[in-house]
Amino acid sequence: MARTFTRAPSMPQRTVPVSSRLSDVRYEIRGALSRRARELEAEGRHIVRLNIGNPGLFGFAVPAHVRAEVEANLSRSEAYCHQQGLQAAREAIAAREIARGAQGAHADNVFIGNGVSELIDLTLRALLNTGEEVLLPSPDYPLWSAATVLNGGRARYYPCPASRGHLPDPDEVEALITPRTRALVLINPNNPTGAVYPRELLEALVAVAERHRLLLLSDEIYDGILYDDAKFHPLAPLAGDVPCVTYAGLSKMQRACGYRTGWISVSGSEAKFAEFRAALDLLSALRLCANVPSQWAIVPALTGPDTMSALTAPGGRLFEARRAVIEGVRASEFLEVVAPQGALYAFPQVKPGALPAFDDEAFALDLLETESVLVVPGNGFNIRERNHFRMTLLPQPAEIGDVFARIERCLRRTAERAAPARHVA
Repeated sequence: MARTFTRAPSMPQRTVPVSSRLSDVRYEIRGALSRRARELEAEGRHIVRLNIGNPGLFGFAVPAHVRAEVEANLSRSEAYCHQQGLQAAREAIAAREIARGAQGAHADNVFIGNGVSELIDLTLRALLNTGEEVLLPSPDYPLWSAATVLNGGRARYYPCPASRGHLPDPDEVEALITPRTRALVLINPNNPTGAVYPRELLEALVAVAERHRLLLLSDEIYDGILYDDAKFHPLAPLAGDVPCVTYAGLSKMQRACGYRTGWISVSGSEAKFAEFRAALDLLSALRLCANVPSQWAIVPALTGPDTMSALTAPGGRLFEARRAVIEGVRASEFLEVVAPQGALYAFPQVKPGALPAFDDEAFALDLLETESVLVVPGNGFNIRERNHFRMTLLPQPAEIGDVFARIERCLRRTAERAAPARHVA
């Protein structure tokens, strides 16, 4: 006989609660606009996606000598490795830091992770108690803000305005410090602005950290992506014995975003960072280890030929894409930009007074719906102004020229819609 079941009495529906911390977390790079772009693509539209720095989607390839080492070692990658990463990879990372002059750099102070993103979260988890503060640039890469909040901290922003070349003022940074401030974050070369910090500025920021016993957190993922005569200065050698965490990886320099391989090197006085290092080791062990196959790419990436400089030199694809952005902005009736000196992005803004009612989110949505171009509104990078947007330099230069024609059409329509309101006023 078939067994029968009696339905239980109906109960009121209850939603699954979520953490209240998420109310202060945004990531507009892959947010609502990106979701709308997918909907349009599903309807058959071709969307020019300028929202994310993902070289592989624009025809860039991982250097052959880097990929070959991963392929050759797949059979050696089927077990967990040490929680800090493969020994040879950590030694190569430490050797680079030592060659740069970082005090206390050693393979034992290197931690390899599933991209710098994981390591930002791990670092702040090791560092923060509830309510403690982290100094972040504004604009920032929004993962830094999100990781600060999700680990119980509070983000405090120091301004890096276009009027100053998107560089911070050490006095303004110092004025934000309170007894609860734990760390100072630098993103150099900067995402989203492309600013590259002069040595004198870095030295002044180190002095601020030293006076207030702050941990320096230096995001240097774009360290070799430089234009014109820009010079990158790693922070760790300038920090001396001030504890400093340097972040780097394969995603940008080696165009290997999908490998998800990043690392941190802790430098400075080992006596000062010993407890923090132990916390990093514990948290690394809890997640067992980073992706093993791609760790084999680290040694050839750091010791093999330079595959970036040709792309950023005059005539190189990235250089010419940057030139196309600068020329597109120069030809615009409405835009201006601080020419990016490094990284893979530009951060244009509407000229003061050109469009008084301009709203970056409304513009980005309009540009997507009417011109099939996806950019990121500037406020997604934690700035108060609503007059910026970020775009990547990864498309072919000719395509960037077409993009700016679309952007200008959208801005002109925005101006025309605003004209009657100005006339009435």
